[in-house]
Amino acid sequence: MTTQGKPCCECPASACKDLTKLIVNSDSEREINKLPITIDENRVIEGAIEILRVIRPHWDLERVHFKMFTDGITNKLVGCFYQSKEDEGQRGDNDTNHQQPTPQMNGNNHAGATDAVSESANENTETVKTSIFDTTDPENVVLVRVYGNKTDMLIDRKAETRNIRLMHQHGFAPQLFAIFKNGLAYEFIPGETLNPQKVRLPEVWRLVAVRMAQMHKIDCGPKVAKTPMLPSTMEKFFNLVPNVFSDPVKHERLKDTFLPIQKLRDDFADLLARLEKLQSPVVFAHNDLLLTNIIYTESLNRVTFIDYEYAAYNFQAFDIGNHFAEFAGVDEVDYSRYPSKEFQLNWLRVYLEEYQSPGQVTEKDVERLYVAVNQFALAAHYLWIVWGLIQAEYSTIDFNYAEYALMRYKEYLAKRDQFLSLEYKD
Repeated sequence: MTTQGKPCCECPASACKDLTKLIVNSDSEREINKLPITIDENRVIEGAIEILRVIRPHWDLERVHFKMFTDGITNKLVGCFYQSKEDEGQRGDNDTNHQQPTPQMNGNNHAGATDAVSESANENTETVKTSIFDTTDPENVVLVRVYGNKTDMLIDRKAETRNIRLMHQHGFAPQLFAIFKNGLAYEFIPGETLNPQKVRLPEVWRLVAVRMAQMHKIDCGPKVAKTPMLPSTMEKFFNLVPNVFSDPVKHERLKDTFLPIQKLRDDFADLLARLEKLQSPVVFAHNDLLLTNIIYTESLNRVTFIDYEYAAYNFQAFDIGNHFAEFAGVDEVDYSRYPSKEFQLNWLRVYLEEYQSPGQVTEKDVERLYVAVNQFALAAHYLWIVWGLIQAEYSTIDFNYAEYALMRYKEYLAKRDQFLSLEYKD
């Protein structure tokens, strides 16, 4: 199908008519559709409509609202909200974090609806910066995520799909509805993404600490390698950094700090050698628990982790240290928000009481983990520094990856000596 003469997806001419035949049955969860579609990242809504035709064939597309997210700096995400006739007029405007998506798709049939969106996508799509959806029925929402340009170089997509399905079976991840060639469609989790203020609330951070400990205790079985991902991932990332950035302005901005990349390789090798001596346990880790990857559902007193792109077995202290580093935020990064020692010790005690068992956690246990977490936070900075350099070369997302890499490197240098000097007594 085409709109305005441009394809919204890349698939065989007859494929869109026969996609419903490509359903894969699973004994452990709902049916998952594998769709031969590649969505144009500049025409996400049109592509999302093609996904909905298959996984929500009963939806009247004239009654679907779309919300484009602006939080993501790796992928593009659109929320597809179905408003049934019974629900019409029942959605309130009480949520002060975003406006209700009032524009509707126009047209008398599905094709007409798609054409209307393509002609005025900006008018028919609301852009928001929150994951709070004003809906009473998650069944009426589908999230469609389109992978960023060249991100397959960074991420094992088969492992990501496996991780989502595995974590969903354990109650840690949303339900996966469909897989297409450059993205996923998955379940909506009611709630709100965390921010630098919300993550510090005792009723919230305690849930995060407990949930992370529970995830770290999961045994993923023999098919998932139980070796830490950090060394191999960093090696892969280093190999992807260009010797010369194609944008001369970026190259000039980055070359003195980061090039040749061998100096970063050598520095990280020294850091990793020190960190490995800490003997941090190897656990199944999320590895990317920035605040917008945590959904807080206040009514259920629950947090849910999303986006398992980098999930793998890794050092326990890395996952926690990475989360603490993300207290700084993304849009307006402020590393003065990095949690204090007092906050960390309280957080780590709650974590250990779940990871080990209540009553068996000693002060030495907490102090030992505190030292490891802060030193592994340096490795987390390194991972996202190098990631930022790769994205600066290849990503088409409107985000200043070069400045992000420079900012994290500055913070790494500012904290390196302080964190590496931390010690604990046996």
